[in-house]
Amino acid sequence: MTDFEFIFVLYALILGLSLVELLSGLGRTLELEFARDAEGAEDSFKIGWLTPLMAIFVMLDLMSFWMFAWTIRPLVSVSPIMLLGVMAFASAYYLAARLVFPSDPDRFRKLDTHYFRVSRTIFGILLALVFVQWAYLLSIPAVRDAVLSPVAISVTVLFVVMMAAAMIFRNRHVQAVLLVALSARYLALYLS
Repeated sequence: MTDFEFIFVLYALILGLSLVELLSGLGRTLELEFARDAEGAEDSFKIGWLTPLMAIFVMLDLMSFWMFAWTIRPLVSVSPIMLLGVMAFASAYYLAARLVFPSDPDRFRKLDTHYFRVSRTIFGILLALVFVQWAYLLSIPAVRDAVLSPVAISVTVLFVVMMAAAMIFRNRHVQAVLLVALSARYLALYLS
C-alpha cells in the first residue's frame, strides 16, 4: 500500500459520508414534501430552490477536493501531521454537508428559512478550506509556481468573491444567482 492509498482511505471515507449526508438530507426533505402534498395540507411544506442549489454546490465543491487529492498524490507522505490535517479537512466538509439539510425538516414550513440560518456557516467552512488548500499548496516548492499562475489566482479570487458575496447578501434571488454561478463555475472547469 502506498502512502497516498493509506491516507486516501481516511479522506475518501469521510468525504463519502459527506455525500451520503447530503443525499439522505435531500431524501428526508423530499419525503416530507411528498407526504404533505399527499395529505393536502394547507400549510404544505416548500423545499424552495436555495437549499437544493446549496446541496449541488457543496457536492461539486466536495468533488473538486476529491480530485485535488488525486492530483497531489505523488506529494503525499504518511505522517501524524498529514493524517491529522486530512482528518480535519475532510471532517470540515462533513460538517458543511451535514448543515445543508435540517435533521428535522418538519420544523420548517419553508426550507429557505433553514438555508438563511446555516448558509453563512457553510460558506465560511468552504472558504476556510480554500485557504487551507492554498496554504498547503504554497508550502510545496514543486507546485508553488503553478499555483501562483495568473489563471489559478484569477479563478480562485472569483470563487472566493462569489462565496463572500453569498455570505453578505441575504436576498433570495441574489443567493440563487450566486449558487447557480458557483455551480456553473465547477461544471465549466470539469467539462473543459
